Amino acid sequence: MTEFNELTKYLARSAAKAKAPYRRPRDAATLILLDRAERAPRVLFGKRHDGHAFMPGMFVFPGGSYDAIDGRMKAAGSLDPVSARRLLLGSPKINATRARGLALAAIRETCEETGLLIGRRDASPLEVPSPAWQPFREAGVHPDIGALVFIARAITPPGRPRRFDTRFFAADRSHVAVELPGAAGPDSEFVELKWLALADARREKIPAITKVILEELENRLQAGFSKEASIPFFYSKNGKFHRDELA
Repeated sequence: MTEFNELTKYLARSAAKAKAPYRRPRDAATLILLDRAERAPRVLFGKRHDGHAFMPGMFVFPGGSYDAIDGRMKAAGSLDPVSARRLLLGSPKINATRARGLALAAIRETCEETGLLIGRRDASPLEVPSPAWQPFREAGVHPDIGALVFIARAITPPGRPRRFDTRFFAADRSHVAVELPGAAGPDSEFVELKWLALADARREKIPAITKVILEELENRLQAGFSKEASIPFFYSKNGKFHRDELA
């Protein structure tokens, strides 16, 4: 809980400076890719361009806003029952269609930002609902939401210029079916990609909420990464930052 306490203090200090009008948070999805081939697990990060208005120069997990069209994308596999149920918990609530779409949004955003396609190779035709999913069709990869595990949810506090209701998913690197070259670079969303051990990641320039999620991830890994472990839910209420658990 060390990082959560630090984040709470940081938010309290910055609350007076948060003068943006109220904005309803946008649904978003993030994918934490884990490489557990070595003793110290590594996580994939992308460094945002210094010219970005939002989190410039920071190392973040791949992810982005949910698009309703994601819910129309066909996928291999299904969300595991525990993740599917927990995605419906917390407030504001969503339905099962959006929960599935959020998992697909995490896969799509990961492809766009890193060139990594999470899924299964399959020669059967794949219909895509938008050009954003075209790389999967061309590579013969069917996105596999069964590879994802829901591990955390966080809503940006009010008063920020951008607010997101983010669901954090995790997946093992072994579920990467294709790696497309050239996704990161000076003209891309990420200028570079890094696989970092958790201890090394903390020494990079990362957002405060990312430090909190890393701490939660480390605890989950040490406990065996059970799907049954409760899900932390971070949100603000009455001017205070809270951590609940979605059981």
